[in-house]
Amino acid sequence: MGSAAVEDMIEASSGVHFSGFHMDALDSRHIKKPMISPATENMHNQPFLIGVAGGAASGKTTVCDMIIQQLHDQRVVLVNQDSFYHKLTKEELARVHEYNFDHPDAFDTEKLLDSIDNLRHGRAVDIPKYDFKSYKHDVFPVRRVRSHNVQNVCLGHCLNVAGIFVVNPSDVIILEGILIFHDPRVRELMNMKIFVDTDADVRLARRIRRDTVGKSRDIGAVLDQYSKFVKPAFDDFILPTKKYADIIIPRGGDNHVAIDLIVQHIRTKLGQHDLCKIYPNLYVIQSTFQIRGMHTLIRDSQTTKHDFVFYADRLIRLVVEHGLGHLPFTEKQVITPTGSVYTGVDFCKRLCGVSIIRSGESMENALRACCKGIKIGKILIHREGDNGQQLIYEKLPQDISKRHVLLLDPILGTGNSAVQAISLLIKKGVPESNIIFLNLISAPQGVHMVCKSFPRLKIVTSEIDIGLNKDFCVIPGMGEFGDRYFGTDDDDDQKVVAPMQPSC
Repeated sequence: MGSAAVEDMIEASSGVHFSGFHMDALDSRHIKKPMISPATENMHNQPFLIGVAGGAASGKTTVCDMIIQQLHDQRVVLVNQDSFYHKLTKEELARVHEYNFDHPDAFDTEKLLDSIDNLRHGRAVDIPKYDFKSYKHDVFPVRRVRSHNVQNVCLGHCLNVAGIFVVNPSDVIILEGILIFHDPRVRELMNMKIFVDTDADVRLARRIRRDTVGKSRDIGAVLDQYSKFVKPAFDDFILPTKKYADIIIPRGGDNHVAIDLIVQHIRTKLGQHDLCKIYPNLYVIQSTFQIRGMHTLIRDSQTTKHDFVFYADRLIRLVVEHGLGHLPFTEKQVITPTGSVYTGVDFCKRLCGVSIIRSGESMENALRACCKGIKIGKILIHREGDNGQQLIYEKLPQDISKRHVLLLDPILGTGNSAVQAISLLIKKGVPESNIIFLNLISAPQGVHMVCKSFPRLKIVTSEIDIGLNKDFCVIPGMGEFGDRYFGTDDDDDQKVVAPMQPSC
């Protein structure tokens, strides 16, 4: 991969991303349908599912649009309950003005549940667009939608080693509708339930304007339908579901403060990998399209050594900076050039790094760039397969027991080598709570191994991968990190003095 192509990719990652979209407003795109690997289909994180309910014309869609706009750097899918109206019979069509579209029985909840289940597991679904003028689904073409951002297809699926496309679930699914809280099976799927509470007079005024202008209906018919069906249905079915809401938004889309707080909460939850909810000592740095773009580059087998090193160094620096943020600090006051007092913090003084040879040495420069004059020790562990670890060499600062330690290894695979390195540090007198383990990618197996063995240690990583293959390599992974970083994979004749630890 040439440098020009790399720069184009990063430039594209930093631009505007249309991550939120309505299922009934997608343009046709000629995208090859990816196949899902059954072995990995259920290994992805479940997306964050938000339910947005409220009376008709309460401002639900406006609230959804504002949330999507603020989550511009996330992959968001909006599903409208209106798309799941039952198909009317000929008799019902003939007397359509007597049909109650605000009753729970008007919706095909089973189809809705099936579609949501598919989206949650990364499978493509066909969502019909309901036409309120003809009361039919087949007026407009059905849209095939995947639970990832079609505008950013490279982030929505990846090609695995078997040549099968693996579709990743979206970050957020927003489910919007007047009766979206009515069925308990639908409610149980939601991570957050929002009820948009708007004054009845405001909702009626909006409904009159929407139905007369947008749907070409007679104002008399609109008022008749409101008094006969809409208001009674709101009182009997919609309003009682308000008690299930986690958040109630008065004034709908006009309440910017409430929406800002909701988006902050969503971002906090999105920043937590499923394993972070199990292990409070695991920290995954918040993903952005810049970070995903750099991961895409260093994971690409066609990326040149120069580009691999450049973008790996950028990611390592981010991980190191994040790791340093977990060190203890003391309050400190200084006098600024203006003569004013500034109250800040003082960095932790007694600190050292320890790299696990040889891949861990790739992280030393970033640590030195952040911590001037820092002492760095080394540990060499030879590993063959999943077992048979053997400590070959260790050179650590003599006073390491009195320091906080940043343990460096870009890949956390099985966790066995990490456990041996951490055990050595503890044997040398380093308190477990003084160790911060930094790496670029982690396999769940390694996270379980390390976090269970050392619950007071902290792990800081940039991404958690799917798992390990039969050869104990991280998948999708990035191959042998040390070889790619130091360039030894291109020179079969180059003599490697130290035994290498597989990090794939």
